[in-house]
Amino acid sequence: MADVAADLTLRAAYASVVEDEEEGLLFIGFAEGEDETEPYLLFRQALSGGPVELELGDETFTAEDAVETVAETATGLTLTLRPAARAALGWLATVEIRLGPLCEDAEPAVAALREMLGPQIFP
Repeated sequence: MADVAADLTLRAAYASVVEDEEEGLLFIGFAEGEDETEPYLLFRQALSGGPVELELGDETFTAEDAVETVAETATGLTLTLRPAARAALGWLATVEIRLGPLCEDAEPAVAALREMLGPQIFP
């Protein structure tokens, strides 16, 4: 069976994990470039836990508890979004994050995301 293309593909050059103790938030991000106009995907959660917010390239496209599952692939990660969150995220059902060998800080970001989302979503 052939792979089905994702609705959105992000070719990440950078990944990051930032704990902002002042705001009490954990941020995990993947971006195509350093400029703020470059496409990005951002996960946000209170340091104490709770709902995970997903932002896709713009604050306009943000939803809580949007990720249904995450699968690791040969090229990175594929996110399947919950049907209830799709309208807020531009009607996307799947998002692929390509993590090439030159993606800065990919490993710690993937490890932090696995912990943030938990084994039910990211086995």
